Amino acid sequence: MHVALDGVGHRFGRSGDWLFRSLTFAFRPGEVYALTGPSGSGKSTLLSLLAGRNRPVEGAIHLTGIDRVSWVFQNPFGSPRRTALDHVALPILARGESAPAAEEQAHEFLARFELESVAHRPFGDLSGGESQRLMLARGLASRPSLLLIDEPTAQLDRRTAERVDAAIAAVADPSTIVVVATHDARTRDACTGLLDLGALGGSGAG
Repeated sequence: MHVALDGVGHRFGRSGDWLFRSLTFAFRPGEVYALTGPSGSGKSTLLSLLAGRNRPVEGAIHLTGIDRVSWVFQNPFGSPRRTALDHVALPILARGESAPAAEEQAHEFLARFELESVAHRPFGDLSGGESQRLMLARGLASRPSLLLIDEPTAQLDRRTAERVDAAIAAVADPSTIVVVATHDARTRDACTGLLDLGALGGSGAG
């Protein structure tokens, strides 16, 4: 399984400025890649291209062995009255697991992100850091081949962001490719790989 960028370039409109060009990079499972670069460099756009929502203007993106894509957005969202456990169990149930099996696995994911203590707390009562870590747990619970995470610490204070950064390591999974778009140097350092859109040439090798 892998995702390969082959000379990828993108811009909006025929005369728009290029966000990036000649991107050649390979993403592999078991790694958590930081996607970095200054504002306007195209981090969220590249996530959208990886998700297949748009096609690059130049080059190609090759997805091999990718059967499910999950996206964790910048702003956590959920059902205010549903518990944290419910939010993680739902994608497991959607995979066809029984209710008891889904609940057991959901508890395991919550423990992985240090959320067992809030398992039965409504989503609306969670703190910003708790809700963001819950989104990471829910995203991974869907068993995606490719997990995209957009600016997970952008709306958090420094102390809360540090807990989310620590949780980034828990996202690493041998059957999942993880790409984290971030402007935060500490989040970048919590990842195991790097694609910097601000670097000259905007290219690299995974």
